[in-house]
Formats: sequence, C-alpha cells, structure tokens
Amino acid sequence: MNTSKLFTTLLLCFISVSFFNYEEKVNTEIIKETPENIAHKQADDTPEYFLLRPEVEKAYGYSHAVKIGNSIKISGAVSMDDEGNPTAVGDLAQQMKNCYADLEKILKHYGCTFDDVVKEDVFTTDMSKFLEAAAYRTEIYKTQFPTGSWLGVTELAVPEFMIEIELEVHKTK
Repeated sequence: MNTSKLFTTLLLCFISVSFFNYEEKVNTEIIKETPENIAHKQADDTPEYFLLRPEVEKAYGYSHAVKIGNSIKISGAVSMDDEGNPTAVGDLAQQMKNCYADLEKILKHYGCTFDDVVKEDVFTTDMSKFLEAAAYRTEIYKTQFPTGSWLGVTELAVPEFMIEIELEVHKTK
C-alpha cells in the first residue's frame, strides 16, 4: 500500500472514531437532561427571598437576602432597630457588632453559619476606627476568613450609619 492510501485510510479511521465518540457524548448528555432533572434544576434555581425587617425593607425597596441554588447573597447589614432607626450612633465598634448579629439571623434562616461565608465586603465611613475594631472579626470567623474588600466611603444610606457589611454565602448540601 502506498503512502497516500495509508494516510487516507488512517485519516478515515480517525474521523470515524471521532464521530462515534462525539455521538456517544451527545447521546449521554441527552440522557442526563430528563424532564425530572430539568424540573429539579429549575427548582434549585428559583430565587428564595428573605426579609429580616419586612416593613423597613419594603419602604427602602430591597430584600435582605436571596438564595439561588447553593448561593446566598446578603444585602449590606447596618446598625438599625426594627423600625429602621440607626442604633449605636457614633460607636463604630458597636455598630459592627450589631451588623454581625443581624447577619447571623439571616445565616441561621438558611441553615448556615459564618463558616459558610465565602465573601464579605465592608463599607465604612471611618476606616481608621474600623481597623481598630476589626479584630472583633476573629470572634465571627473562627475557622477561616472569607475573601472580600474593605472600602472607605464618604457616606452610607443614613448619615448615622458608619459601617455596612454584605455577604456572599455558599451553602453545601
């Protein structure tokens, strides 16, 4: 057999094997997408909203948390009472503790702890006071710290708020 015929034969064999492997992969993927699997996937992707202070959150136009699948996004917690009034005015350390207390309530609602937090963003109007109080976070994150950012801002939603903390959570099944 000459080189040209050998090359053509090998090429045809390669194409045939590749085609059958592709067809097998496509058939396998089709089998995975059964109606039951699709319905289950859609159910997991349905957003589940949570309001910590329903009246306050409706008045300001936000939900405090939303869970989609294994991911939970938690809006920034601030130091406020159940009517939306600022608490611990002028005391950043206490405001931070109040934020974490509210965040813990939300985490518990979803069956999570701070160990499930994968991202934490802190917004503060006084970075130097936050840095002085930041050691408190070791009481919150006992296993490991999440990723995130600390941002100094000129103001938050209400002038008395000095800190706002938002979280992203990954809930394992």
